Amino acid sequence: MICPASDFSIPTLISAYPVFSVYSCIMAEGSGLVSEVETAFQKFAVHGDIKAVGKEMNGKNFVKLCKDCKVIDGKNITSTDIDIVFSKVKAKSARVITFEQFMQAMTELAPKRFKGKGQEEALQLLYGLIAGKEPSNTGVTKVAKAAAVDRLTDSSKYTGSHKERFDESGKGKGKAGRVEIPDTSGYVGAYKGQGTYESKVQEDQ
Repeated sequence: MICPASDFSIPTLISAYPVFSVYSCIMAEGSGLVSEVETAFQKFAVHGDIKAVGKEMNGKNFVKLCKDCKVIDGKNITSTDIDIVFSKVKAKSARVITFEQFMQAMTELAPKRFKGKGQEEALQLLYGLIAGKEPSNTGVTKVAKAAAVDRLTDSSKYTGSHKERFDESGKGKGKAGRVEIPDTSGYVGAYKGQGTYESKVQEDQ
């Protein structure tokens, strides 16, 4: 799609062509930035959804993108603003938005996020927050090394049959710790002098 009048400013085009995707004009001026924004869109669109292909984004991932990319600043733009603009740009019965609708949402949010800036400058600054970004893993559950975990992995605290599977240093005894091997030495069980007979006989000789 070609910008209808390259000498017009983006704010003029927005007012003159309400259905026109403003990102098309920006692509003519700086396709690299928009391309990076689209790449970010695709990465967030498939986040947490193995069936997604990156062409459409649901509301949850739209909010995540806005949070991770600092579009939401808690002052000029809040989560409520994000929910409102998502509902505004999506199709009436749809639960997702396309990249074109995403860019329309950014056009809505830009002047709110960067108050005092012109529409075109605000858009460029907003795109700068998003370009090249990808979903963060903040908040993802990690393995916690709690006291209970420490106890379960500390062989010195084992009791019963489990205790017999490890020596004093905590090293596993292997088969000897798992299977009860018959004592064929001829000594009575728990006899403390086991193994001393041969040495005594040698001393007497």
